[in-house]
Amino acid sequence: MSTAPYIAMARNNNWANRTLGRAVAGLSPDIFTAARPGFFGSLAATLDHIYEVDLYYVDALEAGGLGRSVYERTPLTDPKTLLAAQTEVDLRLTAFCDALTVEALAESRTTERADGMVEERVDALLLHLFQHQIHHRGQAHAMLSHAGIDPPQLDDFYLDFGRAEDAEGPF
Repeated sequence: MSTAPYIAMARNNNWANRTLGRAVAGLSPDIFTAARPGFFGSLAATLDHIYEVDLYYVDALEAGGLGRSVYERTPLTDPKTLLAAQTEVDLRLTAFCDALTVEALAESRTTERADGMVEERVDALLLHLFQHQIHHRGQAHAMLSHAGIDPPQLDDFYLDFGRAEDAEGPF
């Protein structure tokens, strides 16, 4: 077992969120919050959901103890404010993964659920968080298309062929 894939996924996550953030940073509030097909119904709500779930899981990984209280906040609906907040939590996640050890991957963290506390393994929490991000960024990608905006390429991180210029690559 190695920590390298988790470090790579954290870096990919950071890059993909920055790339998507640049695509929405200049949108007017009307376009950003307009109703769109998708589970959360707008770009703003979808990207805010990504952000708040990141807050929840990064806090759990850091053993911060905030639990579900991270959801007691006003949703962010300004694209630049949301991008800045997302960048901050992405940097925390990247720092967490950069400091990982093989032993830490097998540790457990407490997550607060609606019906009580649940212990989860660090490796499983990270995999879930990365999958969650990818899932909802795909929805935001479709919403950009719906808005008539060319969505950015979000899967050119790992391969040398086609790698985006600002993607550091996985390792």
